[in-house]
Amino acid sequence: MIWVNQLRQTVPPSSISDVGWILIYTGEIPHEMGNLLSLEKLWIQNTGLTGVIPHEIGNLSNLETLVFQFHSLRGPIPATIFNISTLQLISLMGNHFSGSLPSSIGLMVPNLEGLYLGINNLNGLILDSISNASKLAILDLANNMFTGSIPNSLGNFRLLEDLNLQVNNFTCESSSSPELSFLASLTNCKHLRTLWISDNPLNAILPTSIRNLSTSLESIIANSCGIKGNVPIEIGNLSNLATLHLGDNDLIGFIPTTVRGLQKLQILGLWNNKIQGSIPSELCHLPRLGWLRFSKNELSGPVPACLGNISSLRNLYLDSNKFTSIVPTSLGSLKDLLEFNLSSNSLSGHLPPEIASLKVVTLIDLSMNQISGNIPSTIGSLQYLINLSLAHNLLQGPIPDSFGGLLSLEFLDLSNNNLSGVIPKSLEALFHLNYFNVSFNRLSGEIPSK
Repeated sequence: MIWVNQLRQTVPPSSISDVGWILIYTGEIPHEMGNLLSLEKLWIQNTGLTGVIPHEIGNLSNLETLVFQFHSLRGPIPATIFNISTLQLISLMGNHFSGSLPSSIGLMVPNLEGLYLGINNLNGLILDSISNASKLAILDLANNMFTGSIPNSLGNFRLLEDLNLQVNNFTCESSSSPELSFLASLTNCKHLRTLWISDNPLNAILPTSIRNLSTSLESIIANSCGIKGNVPIEIGNLSNLATLHLGDNDLIGFIPTTVRGLQKLQILGLWNNKIQGSIPSELCHLPRLGWLRFSKNELSGPVPACLGNISSLRNLYLDSNKFTSIVPTSLGSLKDLLEFNLSSNSLSGHLPPEIASLKVVTLIDLSMNQISGNIPSTIGSLQYLINLSLAHNLLQGPIPDSFGGLLSLEFLDLSNNNLSGVIPKSLEALFHLNYFNVSFNRLSGEIPSK
């Protein structure tokens, strides 16, 4: 066994023989390593290896684990690696490998369970031959330059658990259907837990067959893919889903009421789409939801008061929409809320004093609305608040003297309101404050100095 992590020791190639373990060095991988015919595990990470992987590695006929990750290795991946039938794990991630995948990939590795090739410079297509590695449970090709369609043959991985294809150049090249057809093939993968395809120019529609994906599925991350059409109502069938990211796409239509079926959902991101309508009350029945981001859509109507019933909520982003009515007083019930952004909407009415109940909140942004009335003095009790923006509203009256109690405050923007009176001297106690803007108000007197 060879297992090295962050080691810097040089071993002359002449000393390498058929032994159970050695200490490997920074520099190039010696060709003589191919002589270690009894070697079963070769794990070397983050030691600064350079050069190429010698094709003699393919001589290690008993090798079960091959890990050369987080080095500066380059060149193509030797095809001989994929002739080692005993291999169970291959990880070459975090290098500078280039070129396409070997044409024989998958044909001679019947025991392969994990293939990690992410964070390299690989290109070309994913070949159908890869699906012959029938025991594969984890496939990570993220952060490369692969092109072409995501092949339907991935559905042959009946034991597949984790699929990561993020940050490539995959497209949907089917002329017969605008849908992501490979998702239909993945319905054969009954053990699938994670499906990550973000940052690929797929430009297609989510198929209704998404309802047949594995009931084990816990995470879908598909941001920045050019996904079009509606969020399918069938999404509610994925009852084990904990993370759903569909942000920065071209989705239209409404948030389906079937989201109520996602009872284990913790993270929901639909930001930067063209989704319309109101937030369905069904969303308020997700007992584990902790992170909700609907920023930059076309959502309208009132901010649902029932959001205050989601006691698990930590981050709430509803900014840059078309919400109207008031800031619900019920949001004060979210005792563990950390970040709260309703900026760039058309909210009116007064700031509810119940905001002071958000004892651990670090960010409040209600800027770019039509909120009027006085700033509640109770906000001054939020000792953990770091960022507060109430800019571009219709607020009036004085800046509360209690703001001197915002001891963690770093950013304060009250500009473009109708505030009057003097700037409280108590603000001199805010030692962490590095941005302070009260311009375009009707304030008088001196600016307090620290």
